[in-house]
Amino acid sequence: MICITSPPLPTLPDGPLAEPSWTRRSRGLILDLDGTLIRGHEVIPGARELLARWSGRYVIVSNNSTDTAASLALRLQALGLPVEASSLVLAGEQALHHIARHHPYSKLMLCGSERLQAYAAGLGLTVVSQDADIVLLARDVDFNYTALQTLTRELTCGATLMVSNGDLTHPGPHGSVIPETGALLQALLACVPGTRADILGKPAAMLFQEGLRRLNLQPTDVTVIGDNIRTDALGATRLGMGYLLVGNTPHADAPDVAHLLNAACPRRHVLPDDVVSGNEYQ
Repeated sequence: MICITSPPLPTLPDGPLAEPSWTRRSRGLILDLDGTLIRGHEVIPGARELLARWSGRYVIVSNNSTDTAASLALRLQALGLPVEASSLVLAGEQALHHIARHHPYSKLMLCGSERLQAYAAGLGLTVVSQDADIVLLARDVDFNYTALQTLTRELTCGATLMVSNGDLTHPGPHGSVIPETGALLQALLACVPGTRADILGKPAAMLFQEGLRRLNLQPTDVTVIGDNIRTDALGATRLGMGYLLVGNTPHADAPDVAHLLNAACPRRHVLPDDVVSGNEYQ
């Protein structure tokens, strides 16, 4: 559905939601990245204007587990998006911070990019190639059979499995599909069935809570804008934030943020009845 004029007010369990347009109700925004602002090296229509209008009042919360905030900020700036590293909350980085805070003396095996490997070393984490206490699985474009065999051995020997994010794919340029961390996770779980995976990225609360901390706002004052109902919308509703979705899915409020900018949509606060509120990823 395309929300260009005001739709009927949504209904919450305790009655109709008499809420004005999302732009009047929002003091800050938590924005998704892939599929919302960019697709690979393509900037999605309206992204530049949205960031300009909400300058200083947004954070980008992404399940990206390849980049660091510093490297991604440079890439976005090269695309003409004026995003500072301090406005980026990324699943890979935040997973490493989580381990550094809660498991500082653990031996870590990190399946991830060279950037994340260097970031882990900078946090003082002990990164090992065997006998790990924790295995952290992130998006690794060099993932291969040897890596799968190594991770399988570590989990079989009792290592705890943490995962930066559970997405199977993310949108790429020209409608392409980019394999994500969740696809690697499925291969690993096929080898070690019954393993419990602690997935730290969206829709889990950790990244959203960091976004709220950086905005210094309460959940009711923040709107989440994303493209995935099972990560962006589900995570928003769990913490009491309103949400809006863009894209070409049946649950989208607008095809892109360009159409959303001047739309009179009220924020949504509950998931559609046909959406499963589980550990599902697209």
